[in-house]
Amino acid sequence: MQKGLAISSGEVNIHHAGTAMRFLTGYFASQEGKNVLLTGSQRMTERPVKVLVEALRNLGADIEYVSREGYPPIQIKGKKLQKSQVSLPADISSQYISSLLLIAPSLENGLELDLVGKITSVPYIKMTLGLLNQIGIETSFEGNSIKVSPKENIGAIELVVESDWSSASYFYSLVALSEVGSEIKLSAYKKNSLQGDSILAGLYKEFGVETMFLKNEIVLKKVKHCQSTAIECDLANAPDIAQTIAVTCLGLGLGCELTGLHTLKIKETDRLEAMFNELTKFGAMVTITDKTLSMEPISHFRPEVVIETYDDHRMAMAFGPLALKTSFTINDAEVVSKSYPDFWKDLNTLGFRLQKL
Repeated sequence: MQKGLAISSGEVNIHHAGTAMRFLTGYFASQEGKNVLLTGSQRMTERPVKVLVEALRNLGADIEYVSREGYPPIQIKGKKLQKSQVSLPADISSQYISSLLLIAPSLENGLELDLVGKITSVPYIKMTLGLLNQIGIETSFEGNSIKVSPKENIGAIELVVESDWSSASYFYSLVALSEVGSEIKLSAYKKNSLQGDSILAGLYKEFGVETMFLKNEIVLKKVKHCQSTAIECDLANAPDIAQTIAVTCLGLGLGCELTGLHTLKIKETDRLEAMFNELTKFGAMVTITDKTLSMEPISHFRPEVVIETYDDHRMAMAFGPLALKTSFTINDAEVVSKSYPDFWKDLNTLGFRLQKL
């Protein structure tokens, strides 16, 4: 993302980073004089961008598909976008919406965005608007209508960037899979977080994990054994923690019924198919639809399992804590470099025995 922002012309390759693909699409489209070919990994060329591209085109953007209609790579010629009203389906990835919201203050008349249908991933939309508010930009979100006012200049301001709650999920899982009394301290997290995945603090109570909020820190402590035999979660507002929760359930011998997962099929991989493949290797009985994952409890793990990561950082990290219960191999484990390059180093610090093959 940082390298992409520094380029004005030529090729911008964001590899596996879907967030960068979506945010940079809006950025380059709205920057007069920029001319870039925005591309990524093989998997990235299979992840749709049509909804965002059409919305930007409706605002006046000049974007062309280089290969397949609706998918990267895309050629973007930046220009001053004249229009200020656009609509989007409400049940899409919030990153399409955030891409438009982030460029909205730079548009001459701001932006009025109409979301059509039932909105998913509301916390992520509110997080984007909240961050815009922090730098002095006026916004409103009423019903299915979002408005962002234009702002010509933004003065210097100091902000504390909160740590990623999605990454905290792996330590919630680790504590849940540990003995009662185990605890881990993480920084820097806020009690009133804007991040949707902060629901972890509430969700993991069911696994016996309590969250204590200190000043810019959280302490995770296993206070009791899980009292349930199966976990039910609607993760429509926090789909990125679905893999972690499924693996936690696997490790504790619990069943699960996870719903609201319709966006997982267009992530770094089809995460529903990937989870089906890898969970069943341990002996679990798993059923998936296009938006749900169900798993029956198991009492023992099959030995010598080899986990595939599918170019997906969350596949590797979600399964990492399971080493507290059984040993296994993870192929292409360094895929974590996308979002958390020190993940294995941090597990090693906690006493995990890791061996490179």
